[in-house]
Amino acid sequence: MKPPPWQNPWRVMLAVNVAVLIGVFWHKVLLPPWVPYIHLVVDYHFGFIKRALIGAIVSLVVDKVPVWLVFALAGTVWLITLGLFIRLFQRTFGFDEKTLPLFLFTAASPFFFKNFMHSLGHFDIYGCLAAIILLLAPARSIGFVLLAALLSIILILIHHIHLLMYVPTIGVIVVLRYYLSAGINRTNVAVGVIATLAIGALFIAAQFWGTMPIPAPQFIDYLKSRMADPSRTDLLSFAYIWYQPLSKEISDTWARMPSNILGVPVFALLIWLHTPLWRYYADTIRALREDLHRRLVVAALTGVTLGYLIMFAIVFDYSRWVSNWAVCMFLILHAVKMLPASRAVAPIPADDRKTTIFAAIVTLIPRVGIVRPF
Repeated sequence: MKPPPWQNPWRVMLAVNVAVLIGVFWHKVLLPPWVPYIHLVVDYHFGFIKRALIGAIVSLVVDKVPVWLVFALAGTVWLITLGLFIRLFQRTFGFDEKTLPLFLFTAASPFFFKNFMHSLGHFDIYGCLAAIILLLAPARSIGFVLLAALLSIILILIHHIHLLMYVPTIGVIVVLRYYLSAGINRTNVAVGVIATLAIGALFIAAQFWGTMPIPAPQFIDYLKSRMADPSRTDLLSFAYIWYQPLSKEISDTWARMPSNILGVPVFALLIWLHTPLWRYYADTIRALREDLHRRLVVAALTGVTLGYLIMFAIVFDYSRWVSNWAVCMFLILHAVKMLPASRAVAPIPADDRKTTIFAAIVTLIPRVGIVRPF
């Protein structure tokens, strides 16, 4: 006879996570949405510039942007991403008592949806959403590569840092899901190379030629004209980022390095708390039937990680980068599970005391943060 749901610690932790998410959302809506709001009022009015795609789309719908639209739009994207991830998890692992620990260590991780809730309105989740779409979409034709290229282009137009943040993970998904099954021929290699060059060219254009071409006061006046409440000038305090060159971003990051580096032990601790997940991950890789597949997966994980290390040296939002790195690891696990395996992999043990304690701690951590831990 099965115990009642409230006597199952994993079901209780799932319910606690829902309560934590509600608390994080309530706390978030009480904070001024400085960076998320300004991204909704910047568009292509003065020509091609970086970080303007979302604002340009919003400008097609509303002339004056209210503050509540930040939370309405971001909340909708968050819910869509959560719904698609649940569908992906169900398709990859199924939902039962055996897979509940894995779901808790991924979807309920402070790295994942709880931190996306804390950074509501930021652009990170769009990369996650694009990767989930590619994990759910059929990968039987060259159209899959073209879809990945289109999504990558959209992400770079949203924010060019996606080139390091989620585009590498999208590339890994394309290789593992399409190229390993379809094989390599001149056509699909040519399409892949052209797509890669186009994405790289767009990044260079956004990074080096995407700065605002007009004086800052004129830019601010235009942003005020798009605000529902022009008196909220505090929401325009980050307008300088459309004028800031890469060299300035790097110098600011290294100036903050002595204080920001103090958060590394905290990040290491949070990663360590996910040890049961990493063990399952390693076992899944070892269970792959083809030795080539195992080597490619390890190389892919290393490459994605190196991209995040480069971001650490360029932009100082360390909590976001660590969190999104973990999300990329979680998503690539789904692609790995789609590869042929030589044996079944034992699930994360639900009756192990240490695993349960780790999961309980992970459950109670509300988010990782944006710059510094918590």
